[in-house]
Amino acid sequence: MLEVGDSPADFTLTDDRGNEVVWSELRGQPVVVFFYPKASTPGCTKEACAFRDLGAEFAARGVKVFGASADTVKRQSNFRDKYELTMPLLADEDHVILEPWGVWAEKKNYGKTYMGIVRSTFVFDAQGVLAHKWTNVRVNGHADKVLAKVDELFAEEN
Repeated sequence: MLEVGDSPADFTLTDDRGNEVVWSELRGQPVVVFFYPKASTPGCTKEACAFRDLGAEFAARGVKVFGASADTVKRQSNFRDKYELTMPLLADEDHVILEPWGVWAEKKNYGKTYMGIVRSTFVFDAQGVLAHKWTNVRVNGHADKVLAKVDELFAEEN
């Protein structure tokens, strides 16, 4: 599990537009990565749309926002188009970051145990160091909380 103060290993993932996103190339600006269990499902849609709606606020603070799940590039692309999402959506089908970052875990629902994504959000500073994280996120108001935390963490930088 990635902990505050950790710098994750470099990785490359493909986004919803088929572009490669290389972690080490994001240095120089704070980054938010929010993980959702499955594109186009109700809670995930609500969360992604909330981040979309605050996109200009994050951009004004120099913060790059990414959504991420184990969905395919095609599913991420469809999700983006259907809800006019503006942030890149990372397709992590091979669990390149899902497992090392600790968001792929055992879950229980209606007595059934299975492996899946624990809805989580990570805020990294401009050097790629984890500054704050949320796990077991509740969607309502979460994007606003992330924006407030960005303001708290990086106020001197903006």
